[in-house]
Amino acid sequence: MELLAALEGSPLATALRQSVWAYPLVNAAHILGFALLVGAIVPLDLRLLGVWATEPAEGLARVLVPVAASGLLLAAIAGLLLFCARATEYAASPWFLGKMGLVGVGVANALAWRLRARRATPTARARLPGRTTAAVSLAGWLLTLLLGRLVGYF
Repeated sequence: MELLAALEGSPLATALRQSVWAYPLVNAAHILGFALLVGAIVPLDLRLLGVWATEPAEGLARVLVPVAASGLLLAAIAGLLLFCARATEYAASPWFLGKMGLVGVGVANALAWRLRARRATPTARARLPGRTTAAVSLAGWLLTLLLGRLVGYF
């Protein structure tokens, strides 16, 4: 807890809390990052679950994966800044802890998919990932979004 309190008392965290514009702008960047992430992941996961079956999954992934990765990076950077401003409160929140756990599951799921896809033959790559992987991704990121909103209210 001392480390969290020190983080919360840092000049950066103090500036975020005291500024009329900084915290809202960082919060907006966090939301934009998550919008890019979820906005790219949902159509890709739906395609992998069988929606838009006539569209090649590999081509869709080539476009959407970089968008999702950029969104994750933006959300993570902004999220770290937001965390600094209220570190002790967030660290004690079960909603926040659940959200972070789901982010970990989502990132691990995506990395596992990428590793399997790189190792697969072109024929096998067309079948990757399975419906389970796509369903876990879709449910996990949507639940992350829900828990993230609940953090602000409870």
